[in-house]
Amino acid sequence: MATLLARTSQSADHPAVLDAIGETDCSLAIWERAPFADFAALVEGDPADLRFECTPADCAAMLAAGLQANGFGGEALHPALAADAAQLAERFCAALNLARLELRLEVVRTDSCRKWHADYVTARLITTYVGEGTDWLDESNADRVAAGQEPLNPQRLRTFDVGLFKGKLATERPAIHRSPPIAGTGAVRLLLVLNPASRLFVEGG
Repeated sequence: MATLLARTSQSADHPAVLDAIGETDCSLAIWERAPFADFAALVEGDPADLRFECTPADCAAMLAAGLQANGFGGEALHPALAADAAQLAERFCAALNLARLELRLEVVRTDSCRKWHADYVTARLITTYVGEGTDWLDESNADRVAAGQEPLNPQRLRTFDVGLFKGKLATERPAIHRSPPIAGTGAVRLLLVLNPASRLFVEGG
């Protein structure tokens, strides 16, 4: 029987920590960062979600155009969001040695992906600009869920934290996570998800 490697996480307050996802036993790398803007105005009204493929160099311009075309409010905030997403796209592609990526920007008002799961990708980057961040499990709690038990102490990314989650295509011990339960609370989330390009994705953060 093959030996399963430990499922570990690494976190730090600098972006270089995201490169740790390339380490064999690292399933989750977290860049802990402070909020730098109030993006709440972007989710006012009924904006439509964005989804497109791009290169890191094209990301900012394509996202800015999409924010305008899809009814996102807070127009003065669009450049800051586009610039941050482009920076994350560049770091995501560098960490995974990718030329292109898929970007999703979603306004979440429900329990969109409430079950504990791992993504069917090599890795996925998730950050939340408005609302609660993504829930995730450490090694012992992930094993509890695999055994059909409830986790004892789920962890949660803070708003603006960046999580790089290793998926099923990269390891037998992927990062286990879920969207935070918000249905019925009136809460709203603005969620950015970066994936490797040209795959079909059905799970969120």
